[in-house]
Amino acid sequence: MAKNTSLYFRIVEGRNLPAKDVSGTSDPYCIVKVDNEIVARTATVWKNLNPFWGEEYTLHLPMGFHTLTFYVMDEDTIGHDDVIGKISLSKEVIANQSKGLDNWLNLTRVDPDEEVQGEIHVALELHRDAQTTCLRCHIVEARDLAPRDITGTSDPFTRILYNNLSAETSIIKKTRFPHWDETLELCLDEAGEAESGSVTLEVWDWDMVGKNDFLGKVEIPMSCLHRTPLLQGWFRLLPLGNSEDDAGGKLGALRLKVRLAEERILPSLYYQPLIDLLVEAVISPTEVDDPTPLTLLEEVTTVESRQDIAMTLVKIFLGQGLVVPFLDYLNTREVHHTTDPNTLFRSNSLASKAMEQFMKAVGMIYLHEVLKPIINRIFEEKKYIELDPCKIDLNRCRRISFKGSVSEEEVRESSVGMLQTYLNSIMEAIVNSVSQCPLAMRVVFKQLHKRVEEQFPEPENEDVKYLAISGFFFLRFFAPAILTPKLFHLRDHHADTRTSRTLLLLAKALQSVGNLGLQLGHGKEQWMAPLHPIILCSVASIKDFLDKLIDVDHDSGCDVPQRAVFLPSVTVKEGFLQKHKAEGPQLLKRFAFKKRYFWLSSEMLSYAKTPDWQARSSVPIQCVCAVERVDENAFQLQNVMQVITRDPEGQLHTMYLQCKNVNELNQWLSAIRKASIYNERMLPSFHPGAHRGNKWTCCLQSERSALGCSRTHSAVTLGDWSDPLDPDAEAQTIYKELLQGRDKLRNRKQYLETQETEAAAQEESAVKQRKPSDGVGTSVQGRNERLRAVASRLLDMVLDLERAHASFQHRESEEASSLILPS
Repeated sequence: MAKNTSLYFRIVEGRNLPAKDVSGTSDPYCIVKVDNEIVARTATVWKNLNPFWGEEYTLHLPMGFHTLTFYVMDEDTIGHDDVIGKISLSKEVIANQSKGLDNWLNLTRVDPDEEVQGEIHVALELHRDAQTTCLRCHIVEARDLAPRDITGTSDPFTRILYNNLSAETSIIKKTRFPHWDETLELCLDEAGEAESGSVTLEVWDWDMVGKNDFLGKVEIPMSCLHRTPLLQGWFRLLPLGNSEDDAGGKLGALRLKVRLAEERILPSLYYQPLIDLLVEAVISPTEVDDPTPLTLLEEVTTVESRQDIAMTLVKIFLGQGLVVPFLDYLNTREVHHTTDPNTLFRSNSLASKAMEQFMKAVGMIYLHEVLKPIINRIFEEKKYIELDPCKIDLNRCRRISFKGSVSEEEVRESSVGMLQTYLNSIMEAIVNSVSQCPLAMRVVFKQLHKRVEEQFPEPENEDVKYLAISGFFFLRFFAPAILTPKLFHLRDHHADTRTSRTLLLLAKALQSVGNLGLQLGHGKEQWMAPLHPIILCSVASIKDFLDKLIDVDHDSGCDVPQRAVFLPSVTVKEGFLQKHKAEGPQLLKRFAFKKRYFWLSSEMLSYAKTPDWQARSSVPIQCVCAVERVDENAFQLQNVMQVITRDPEGQLHTMYLQCKNVNELNQWLSAIRKASIYNERMLPSFHPGAHRGNKWTCCLQSERSALGCSRTHSAVTLGDWSDPLDPDAEAQTIYKELLQGRDKLRNRKQYLETQETEAAAQEESAVKQRKPSDGVGTSVQGRNERLRAVASRLLDMVLDLERAHASFQHRESEEASSLILPS
């Protein structure tokens, strides 16, 4: 049974941080580590002791994790950045918070003896004969040790201790992946009592000057060795265990939101009946008011979880090739039950949420193509723009004229001009983007247009069919992306205060465009009036754009079963990277990186000298067998990754790529891993170094073809709109929601059974009294019977899956109890 672990965290803000600079302030930013991997770095908030970040991330960690750590740093332009403090959360602490953690936490001091990482491979055996008892410890190797030296490596050795006895291995210089293959022996007769206590393995970094640095330890109870005379495997290195000191809050605090979701995924055959049941409502047309599993699922879904359920359903139906009829089914019901066109899709219904998530799933690349150039321009120009007289700050704007001080009227005129320029650019990009819009989106909008037109055919409701589409397209997709570009991956960090205000004003204007200017002049923000003319002038072009958008064939082949959200030809990520030139001079490895432009699709990783360069080199995604980080000491460079491929002859080839920062590194790692997630023959291990000077810089092995010294992380990815489709995990999410809503389903079923009993009694009474039936009761009774039948099927499905989970967990616990596994 597979296991899915997803970790969500949001770094909200900090407070009362200590001043690290001579100016009496700090320039704080956060680094986030999962175990020893840096997974995120926030923006730096300059000269602020109470910074706001508001940055959030989701990680998929199939192999699990042990610790999530937040480091608060002070950025220095000269020298190394200062460490302010840290917050470390174990997986157990996070898991104990069923609804997630949302709290202020005090920063603690960073103790080098607590900053340990890595694992050690050992075999311990109790050897007894007639006269003596010896403990033999075969110390094979260690991997991913903490770097303690300035070179980014360590000089590790291992020490074994029991009572007053100890022995040490040799020292291996300049490596975080030492290979000892040494056997140490302790004669336990000399240690006195050999039945209690623990055997301790300590790993240290040897220093010629000063004291040695602690790298971690493993403690094994002697009782465990008596039960299992031979104990071997990989053991995680642990810190000394000093209690963390929060310094009484003197280091400040962080407000964090952290949530852990762990799911055990059953084999596909257990979920197929549930998927078939959900699909049945879409492929077997019924009356609009007929109950289906989807309608009952919406009833039992909480408001808080509806967005997640909507995205899950969208992915299930994408994978089945039925996303268009699925959305048409939800939209038809929504439109049919709406009597006032002014309230159409105004609620947070399953239909509204599913449309939102569908646009994000299939339209994000389209959104980037249309908006990114304009958003980048706004961020780069950083213009001071303000229309609200109450918020105009003359000290914050640059001098607009040379005739003296700037007046409020001049600020407003300048702001109107710049907003009109930006808005014109946005509207022009959108109106000219019909051919770029994904085919599935266009077909869904066409069907929505048809359903609304059928429901509201009156001449006075002529605009409703346009408003239904523009409400999703502009108000729920483009306007939110302009308002918060980072949440839509248009920018790496949130905008500063000045740029945020510009984006807010543009988003307001675009919302008015999406409403076809019908609400202009009715709100409180009359200071937006200077933009009303351009908004009203855009209405005709918007209607023309929407007409062209839905001018598409229903049967265009956009609904085929698929494993990825995007078609193979679609570029999911692109940008400049530094590519290592393998044939560069041996002495200039650090400088043997050339700037190249890369494109990634689900089929190919391509690159060229520039974006316009005609000749491209390509690497088939199906040849990728590992995508991993590279140690800093391999090239004396940060943020380097490697893409390992296998050619038809079975030979491995490595491409080294440098990114501009750690966030870009994580994005490229995640994107290529997602593209290659279904590849076969992925490597279980790799070399985090480079082969230079006839040896690997990581483990010092001389053979280029030597087995990797570190485990691969090919399934560790960032969670976002580009996540691959996973029908089993998605069906598990639906099952969990139904499990939580099981009581609602049972109550609904019991209520319907009571209604049926009462209806049957009334009918029997009417027959005895020979009263004619009006047919209404029969119709309601028939609907109730169908609803009860659907509820019964869902409850049976939940019960079957619950039993399957229990069976697998029982089997796993039995297997685990028969083994003694290393930690």
